[in-house]
This record gives sequence, C-alpha cells and structure tokens, in this order.
Amino acid sequence: MTDETTGAPEAKAAPTAPVMQVLAQFIRDLSFENIVAQKGISNAAQPDVQVQVNLDAKKRSTEKQYEISMKLKVTSKVKDSGDPMFLMELDYGGIFHIDNVPEDQLHPFLLIECPRMLFPYVRRIVGDVTRDGGFPPLNLETIDFLALYRAELTRRAQAEAAASETPVS
Repeated sequence: MTDETTGAPEAKAAPTAPVMQVLAQFIRDLSFENIVAQKGISNAAQPDVQVQVNLDAKKRSTEKQYEISMKLKVTSKVKDSGDPMFLMELDYGGIFHIDNVPEDQLHPFLLIECPRMLFPYVRRIVGDVTRDGGFPPLNLETIDFLALYRAELTRRAQAEAAASETPVS
C-alpha cells in the first residue's frame, strides 16, 4: 500500500517495548529481633525459617510513576522445639517510571516485573541483617512473583465466590 499524497509506502506502527526505570529504592521500615540473645541462649540449634511476602503498588501523583512496596516477614524457630530464634520485618520500596505498558497489563507488570527488579537488593539486606544480628546470613531463595501473583488472584476469586454464596439475613 502507498500513501496517496506522497506515493511512499505506509509505515506500520511498530509496537513499542515497555519501558521501566527504577527512579529510587528505599527501606521504609526494618526491624530485627534477636530473641535468642534476649533470652541468653545459644543459637546453635537447627533453624526452621519461614518467609511471608506481601506486595503493593500504587500510582504516584507524577504521571507514569508508581510506588511498589515489598514487605517481608522472616521468622526463624528452632526446628525441634518451635522456640523463636529471630524475627525480621522489612518494608522495601521502589519508585518506577513505567511507559508503553497497556492499561490491562499494568497491574501484573507492577506486581511481577517491578518486584523482580527490587528482589536482589532485598535479598542482600536480609543476608546482611541476619549476619549482623549474630546468625549465619540468610540467603533468600528466588521468589517466583508470577506464581505469587496468580495465587493472589485465585485467593481473591475464591473469597469473592464465598462471599457471594453467603446468604444475607
């Protein structure tokens, strides 16, 4: 096909690739409790470590900017007795400039791709804090943010279905 006014071939609009820039990263809140040291006992026991992750995303007042929050709660207990060893809570944030992402794909992009960018820094902080707290450094396993996102969608769908089935009295 040609453009009738110039005789030149029509240029098809090439899809533009998503753009993601990390503008800032920060620790919003961090706490670490060495329960073993507070009780004056040895931390030589075999630990059982549990990690809970919570993600949140919100639009900022500046156009195309979003704030992502990754909250981790790390608990370590003695495997045999269940006695607590340490508790760590971290709220880590990132500010992102996102462009060329379709509106229907923005929510998963913010809760999958942005946390992937933040995770190496979160892993480093957790390792450093646990080491500085008197324990071997905790090297977090890689988090599958896609699986986490899908699990949350499933949980919400089940909650909505349960709420719609509940009879109103």
